[in-house]
Parts: sequence; C-alpha cells; structure tokens
Amino acid sequence: MPALWLAFLNDTIYNGGTETQFEKQEGMDMARFDALVVGAGFAGAVTARRLAEEGGKRVLVLERRDHVGGNAYDCPDNAGILIHQYGPHIFHTNSKRVFDYLSRFTQWLPYQHKVVANIPDGKGGRMQYPVPFNLTSLETAFGPGEGKRLGEKLIAAYGEEKKVTILELRQNPDPEIAALADYVYEHVFVHYTMKQWGQKPEEIDPNTTARVPVFLSRDERYFQDTYQGMPEKGYTPLFEHMLDHPNITVETGCDALERLGLKDGVIRLDGEVFEGPVIYSGQADELFAFQFGPLPYRTLDFGFETLAQDYFQSHGTVNYTVDEPYTRITEFKRLTGQEKAGVTTIMKEYSKAYTGDNGEIPYYAIINEANNALYAKYKAEADKFPGLHLLGRLAEYKYYNMDAIALRALELADRLLEK
Repeated sequence: MPALWLAFLNDTIYNGGTETQFEKQEGMDMARFDALVVGAGFAGAVTARRLAEEGGKRVLVLERRDHVGGNAYDCPDNAGILIHQYGPHIFHTNSKRVFDYLSRFTQWLPYQHKVVANIPDGKGGRMQYPVPFNLTSLETAFGPGEGKRLGEKLIAAYGEEKKVTILELRQNPDPEIAALADYVYEHVFVHYTMKQWGQKPEEIDPNTTARVPVFLSRDERYFQDTYQGMPEKGYTPLFEHMLDHPNITVETGCDALERLGLKDGVIRLDGEVFEGPVIYSGQADELFAFQFGPLPYRTLDFGFETLAQDYFQSHGTVNYTVDEPYTRITEFKRLTGQEKAGVTTIMKEYSKAYTGDNGEIPYYAIINEANNALYAKYKAEADKFPGLHLLGRLAEYKYYNMDAIALRALELADRLLEK
C-alpha cells in the first residue's frame, strides 16, 4: 500500500505519509496549524502543497469524501479496470507553469483525446464522425465527393486550419454554407445541449449556439493544447504524491462545515479562533447555509458496465448527439492505455437537474444573469472574512477545466506566500 493511499479508508488522518485511524480527533490542537484547506481536489491540493513546501506552513486539509482527488479521483473497479469514478478527466493545457508543476508528481502517458459523434444515418444504420465537426466529418456526413467540395468552398471563404462559428457560417451569403451551419446545429449541438442542460431549443442561449465551431482541418483532436496526456499511474497517485509532505495533515471523511464557524468577520475552527488563511473549494451557498437560496447546478448519473470483450468502441469518448437518453459513453481502457485482455468497462453518462438529495454531486454551474447575481450575494458574505479564499468550480460558481483550477491555485498561493 502506498504511503498515502486514501481511496478506501473512511475517517482517516494522514500526516506526512504516516497513516493512523482518525476518530473525531478530540483534543487535537488546532493552534498548531497555520492554514486550513477545505477540499482535496486540484484547488486544495495544489494550494496546500505550495503553502507547506515553499511557505513552511503547517496545513490542515479537510476532505468530506473518503478519498483525495476530488472529481478527478480514479480507482480500479471489480474487474481491475482503472475507472474515473466521477466521469472522464482528460488533462490538457497551454500553461507550461501548470504542466511543469503537476509533472513533479506524475509521469505522463502520451494521449491525444479524440471524440466522435454517433448518430443515425437516416438509412436504418449509424455513422460516426469527429467532433468538433471538421473536414473529415463533412465527408462522412455528405459523402466523399460532396464533402470535399463543401470543404474546399469553406476553405476558400475562411482559410485552412480555422475554427469558424455557426454564426459566421449563417451570415455567409452562400446558401450552401448557411445550410451547413443548420446541419451542424441540428446534428452536433442542439439535441446534445438539450440533454446536457435540460433545455428546450428556444431556451438555449443564442450566444452559446453562435460559438459552436466548425474546424476547417483534418486535425481530429478534441483539444489542440500544447501539453496533453494522462497521469501514468492515474490521478489518485498524483494527488497522494502531492499531499505527501510532513507539513500537510489530511483528514478524509470529514465534513469541514461541521467544524467551521463564520461570524462577525471571525473564522473559528472547532470553536477556536483561526487566524490563518482558509482556502475553501466547496459550494459557496452551502458554506453560508443557503441563506439566500440554493445556487442551481446540473448533476450527472453514471451507468458503469463491465463487458467480456477487449474493447467496446473506437474512441475513449463517443457522444450521442441526436438520440439516446445518455450524452456519451466513455471506455476507460481507451483513455488510460491499460492493457487487459477479455474485459473492458464502459460508462454511460446521464445529465439531470441537481436537487441536493443525498448522493447527488453538483457538477456544472448554470451560468446566467440571475444565478450570477445570486452567487454575488454569497461572494459578498465571503468577503466579510479577510482570511477566507473561495477557490474552484463550486466555490466560484464557474466552469473550470482542471488546468485552469490548478493555475488559479498556483496564483492564489503566490499571493499568500507574499504575505
């Protein structure tokens, strides 16, 4: 067992790689900690490591779940397949700083993420083509000859290797190009978005629709970022390594909100005034007991299936953009490069409204003017506590990729280390 293997242990405390049973920790001297981090995902783990290593701070990390890694947590399933428990996580970034920092804690497997849409072909069968919609998609959808002709027309109008939005295509005076925009909207975007966000077509933000791209290229990668890959041994070992420092104490299976008190600009931990920085990566509305009402989110249900075959599908991710109740199917062996004959695990992903029921996880903030205004009330409450720092998707009510959260954590640590 690795020094900091947290995955299947509940109510456990870890201190610099030393593992002991955590029972309420009554009598634990909170005064011996200089900083408190709530959450052991990318936001919390990156900040904790920097404060501990570079600032010499004694950092307490409180994690509600029984493992570290947040939603990036991965583990072997009963068939021995390494799965991403909370949905597929693909690392990609253009930030050399983020890549270099995370590379201290993992080696990387080369991986270029490619996604295909699986849709009815109108003839009783199905076809697959790359998304974002590109020149290859065009030839698959319309046939090699017609697709090539349309592709040449698009390149003549906009240039090679360009991403052209639906709005731009619709504004083109050529009716064939405008019709292509409608095709992409119908077959790639609108039904998928309805499933993902629970919206009717008329409810979908026109600004979002307008940004849907057509990629005038044969580059079939979903991301074009400079740095891409998968952690060689998985995300969980990456977090274990990052948090394995003598100045870091991690408590899993611990609800920080049962121990934190926020009143009159003063933060208390276990009833005692806590004067160090508090980095909070959980829900902002929950932190303040939903006093202004809950912030809306979308959540996900996952259907895992283990199959007695080598592989199930052609790509790590296949999107079902037109039909089926699920949005996509992930096959984990395609992502991780794991070699295991005769067995594979897939995951079907279903999106639904978040209700706050037990077991539900808020994944995606629903960004609109009203919800931003509601979040601003919670942010104003947080600002009354100088030592409190909201960081991450839930705490900031934004959609961030992993690398963006890691970068924000590095930048917050910069500011805290300057003090």
